[in-house]
Amino acid sequence: MTPSTLTHRAVAWLAILAGAAPAAHSQAAPAPVAPHAKAVTIVIFENRDFSAIVGAKEAPYLNAALVPQAAVMTNSHATAHPSQPNYVELFSGSTQGIVNDECPQTSSAPNIATQLLATHRTFRGYAEALPNAGFTGCEAGKGLYRRKHNPWVDFTNVPAALNRPFLWAPASLAIVVPNMCNDMHDCSTTTGDTWMKQHLPAIMKWNAAHDGLLIITWDEAAPDAEGTNHIATLLIGPMVTPGRYDQHIDHDDVLRTVEQIYGLPCIANACGKTGITGVWR
Repeated sequence: MTPSTLTHRAVAWLAILAGAAPAAHSQAAPAPVAPHAKAVTIVIFENRDFSAIVGAKEAPYLNAALVPQAAVMTNSHATAHPSQPNYVELFSGSTQGIVNDECPQTSSAPNIATQLLATHRTFRGYAEALPNAGFTGCEAGKGLYRRKHNPWVDFTNVPAALNRPFLWAPASLAIVVPNMCNDMHDCSTTTGDTWMKQHLPAIMKWNAAHDGLLIITWDEAAPDAEGTNHIATLLIGPMVTPGRYDQHIDHDDVLRTVEQIYGLPCIANACGKTGITGVWR
């Protein structure tokens, strides 16, 4: 066999192999990353619309220290007015028929605490100025504590021992409600911002080491806001990509996100929600 014949045969085999190779395809887009965390803390403030918080000079710590590391949800909305229905909605996926701030309210409906406890996870509700664990009164501390801002105490299926004064410790879900001054209800935006500077760094430090997620949100916009109940919601943690996100969300999306993190079924109005998407690393 001559060298010329070998060359022709090699070329023929290369052509056959090339023809047998699968056609090239464009690479598929990666699947969306699902919400994930090993612990979640939600801190709820009061009565500010989005523009009074994000970019506002009255909140220097939030804007200088938190916004740069946060997924800022720029299209976040509360459910109702006044306060109490919003807290109950975030906690249970429904206002449970509550339309005002009257106290006391009671319900035995499913909620995020009962969901977590049923799957051997942990829940803690922290209310600043609560006089003692399990307290069921409508107010205390000369009005600094108000039950209308504490949804878990309204649910008879949540153990009383999980209703605690504010001394944060991690849990599958911890919800923190500052007192009536520090939550911006009775005091200034700057007062609430100062409270964040005092208390949130320790939570974020723990989160950074333990894959924890911090969600900061408001119960409702100011009553005289533009009418869309537009509030600020920020997510901070090692699993979050900082930036601004225009997804329309509300309290039920926040609830659905926590359910998704722990693989829980949806409850009530959260069943119609996608949860927060696009922010996860």
